[in-house]
Amino acid sequence: MPEPIIHHYFHIIRKARASDLHIAQGSPPKMRVHGAIRPIEDEILDGARMEAMLKEVCEPRAWQRFVEKGDLDFAYEMDADARFRVNYLKQSKGYAAVFRLIPTELQSLESLGIPAVVEKFGTMRSGLVLCTGPTGSGKSTTLASLVDHINTNYSRHIVTIEEPIEFVHNNKKSIITQREVPIQTPSYADGLRACLREDADIVLVGEMRDLRTISLALTAAETGLLVFGTLHTNNARKTVDRLVDVFPSEQQSQVRTMLAASLRGVVAQLLLKNADGKGRCCVCEIMFSTPAVASIIREGASQKLQDVIVGGKAFGMQFMDDDIMKRLDAGIVSPMEAYLKAIEKKRFKEFLPAEHAAMANAGGS
Repeated sequence: MPEPIIHHYFHIIRKARASDLHIAQGSPPKMRVHGAIRPIEDEILDGARMEAMLKEVCEPRAWQRFVEKGDLDFAYEMDADARFRVNYLKQSKGYAAVFRLIPTELQSLESLGIPAVVEKFGTMRSGLVLCTGPTGSGKSTTLASLVDHINTNYSRHIVTIEEPIEFVHNNKKSIITQREVPIQTPSYADGLRACLREDADIVLVGEMRDLRTISLALTAAETGLLVFGTLHTNNARKTVDRLVDVFPSEQQSQVRTMLAASLRGVVAQLLLKNADGKGRCCVCEIMFSTPAVASIIREGASQKLQDVIVGGKAFGMQFMDDDIMKRLDAGIVSPMEAYLKAIEKKRFKEFLPAEHAAMANAGGS
């Protein structure tokens, strides 16, 4: 049986150590390498070639769903060493797709550049732990590594609810049940509700994207489950604000009380380009819940969280800008990259070359 056409591009991106393949009707194929998009070849992809490539690696029922709805998420395995998270979409010129290469070997938190203190979240018995950051910042990889750490060291029943399933876990000390939306469960919320009847100890929610899912996650955390989830926020303060703001104003006081009681911590992460142009490094903000953190959440005074995090090093906390500064001092990232990703940009202005500093001042940052 001949190899699917699209495997040609999969081999190219794997050899280039790219993270993503982008193909779109009316454009040449491109890939993302170390955070930057670059072309693979000049040939423009036409409708016939796009349809042939996309249909070849997609189940007929899923393809029909895509044709009707215009979006589709699934996972595709080329071979034992190459698994992809796939998104099909319709755009102005026709079909398009993004294939993200998923590492088949789970790395340790240490090898990902995540502080060892994050392993403490795996010892907790209940509550809500959030891994946050922009798209492509490694949230899923971090949580998969944390799940693997628990699986290796503790006896738990871990349920993952994902769209699609990215990292495949084999049972070690724990039992791992992986459910894919919408194949094994209709939605994140339905999967979360079912966890309460499945004798689960830990549930991983691939994305907490709507009020219903967030509400059920808080309830599950309150009733004794340890809930891991992801949000697209850049730091702990924004994470707390997002969780509260998704609820109607009349419910927000009650939600702050629930969140103060159930939140165990936040790991916010960003990927910064290395100064030598070879790869990227991970920087983190880490917040553990303490009486002071809980009190601030209840009060709705999230602007005070930064001071608690900066002063919470004894508890294993870490402020994002402190980690960025550490990488800048070590020469791992450039001053401009540090400035662009920092929360308090003024702190990094003095390190910018004169022409960049002038631009930053003109921008009013």
